[in-house]
Amino acid sequence: MNDGSSVAELVESLRQEWERYPSGEKLPSSRALMERYRVSPVTVSRVIGALAAEGLVVSRPGAGVFRAERPAPRADGGDLSWQEVTLGAHDALAAPRADASGLLATLSVPPVDVVDLNSGYSHASLQPERALADALARAARRPEAWSRPPVEGLPELRSWFAREVGGPEAVLSTADVLITAGGQSALTTALRALAPAGAPVLVESPTYPGILAVARAAGLRPFPVPVDADGLRTDLLADAFAVTGARLLVCQPLFQNPTGATLAPGRRAEVLRLARAAGAFVVEDDYARLLAHADAPRLPRPLAADDPDGVVVHVRSLTKAASPNLRIAALTARGPAFERLRATQAVDSFFVPRALQEATLALVSSPAWSRHLRALAAALAERRIALGAALARHLPDLPPHPLAPGGRRSQPR
Repeated sequence: MNDGSSVAELVESLRQEWERYPSGEKLPSSRALMERYRVSPVTVSRVIGALAAEGLVVSRPGAGVFRAERPAPRADGGDLSWQEVTLGAHDALAAPRADASGLLATLSVPPVDVVDLNSGYSHASLQPERALADALARAARRPEAWSRPPVEGLPELRSWFAREVGGPEAVLSTADVLITAGGQSALTTALRALAPAGAPVLVESPTYPGILAVARAAGLRPFPVPVDADGLRTDLLADAFAVTGARLLVCQPLFQNPTGATLAPGRRAEVLRLARAAGAFVVEDDYARLLAHADAPRLPRPLAADDPDGVVVHVRSLTKAASPNLRIAALTARGPAFERLRATQAVDSFFVPRALQEATLALVSSPAWSRHLRALAAALAERRIALGAALARHLPDLPPHPLAPGGRRSQPR
């Protein structure tokens, strides 16, 4: 069990208790808290620090911890109604408007007593916290850790991603890789760089809400292409390109979110052929590559590894397999498309912090990374099997539907 959860639980418990104390009253000592809750001095220190940051308590060296003065009632705010007129002008001018409602629901942190079934990230118990801490420590000791990195990313990390995505045939080179701050950032960069505002973009139906949010924020017009048990319906793709005039397709060929479908072998080449014929790019969101379960069959190669013509722009993130805070991903592309991606990211965010890139490189280069992926694969398989058994037990009338041996989503029908 990770210590972060015990800290959160104790913060919540003491917050409720200590809010009832009068201002200035001394609170129980650290020793008393350790004995009462059977936690370590480090945990108590973190809890008090968290409550002090909230303004609930104040720590006085040599004297103890006291209930902070209660803040004065907040004065009524000013008149904010002018914002409705200003923001409403966005619709009148048909400007892009960001709608993050679906994403915010996914990203919200639930109370400590709630089991979150909506998160796209690994439970804390499945995160390689010790390996991450070791990697951060090693990275921080590097003399150049705080110097400015190349805009494209560290060459060593780019080379690692090129091998991971392109395979041993060296389909991709270091020069084809752009390091980004996570998969969502990579998708945002790709859609903004590869299509002008107002352009149509083909998306899978159903799809991940984040893709729709990115497309609409970029001013693009999403058009659905249905997904079935074998992935994207390529029999409808040619018509979709023709009817919409789209020059961009976003898809998840491996363990599609939310259906779990993997693109059938016969459809892989068809996606590339149809996109090439339409003069379109395919943004391959390979979010689940590192989330295959231990009992999954051999995974198909990324579409990017079978693309000689530069049709595929590939997105590969480490965040979901490691930690929500390891926001590192890679965009791979060739030719003028890469230059567009690099320019768009440079305008938006300059570059990804070097210290985080160094820590990522230290992590994926260590034996701990492969051990973690094996343990994660086994744990995900075990949990999928438990979920299937629970569904059969508690929802016996639910039609049988195999759960995908990869990713974290399931969509029983």
